[in-house]
Amino acid sequence: MIDSLITSKTRVKLLLKFFLNPENRSYLRELSEEFGESTNAVRVELNRLAEAGLLQSQDEGRTKLYKANTKHPLFPEIRAIVTKTLGIDQLVDQVIRRLGNVELAFITGDYAKGIDSGLIDLVLVGDIDRAYLQNLIDKLEKMIERKIRVLVLTTKELQALHNRFADNLLVIWEERK
Repeated sequence: MIDSLITSKTRVKLLLKFFLNPENRSYLRELSEEFGESTNAVRVELNRLAEAGLLQSQDEGRTKLYKANTKHPLFPEIRAIVTKTLGIDQLVDQVIRRLGNVELAFITGDYAKGIDSGLIDLVLVGDIDRAYLQNLIDKLEKMIERKIRVLVLTTKELQALHNRFADNLLVIWEERK
């Protein structure tokens, strides 16, 4: 969807990387290796996004570190487009709200890093009807054309595994108390 609006595949990858999880910070060479693109192609797009104010750069030694500019007026809208492109909005609406007692839902793995690998790792915490969940996941995978791998945990299990997820998660839903 987004690639029909934005013709530069490198720019799309950068938007996914930085706007899906605004905590992501990366260097030019790191991005080049991750995307399998030349450093020049990535540099051109980084410069365009930085000039537009969508990305911020910070010098660290001889290299520049890039991240999303969360204060840019278009940040919320671009982030919404990115999450819709990945189908995360549909995932939240169609799965979490219909499952019963969900305390927390987050994405981990590649998508939490802003990498569109085709596999969404979803972690749900709470008392969930697993048969109903599987039925919904089967339908959603067809709709968003991505594989969804789900892990269902209790609150105690999450606490025991917290360190495993701490550095690499994107909270998509949390029960309001």
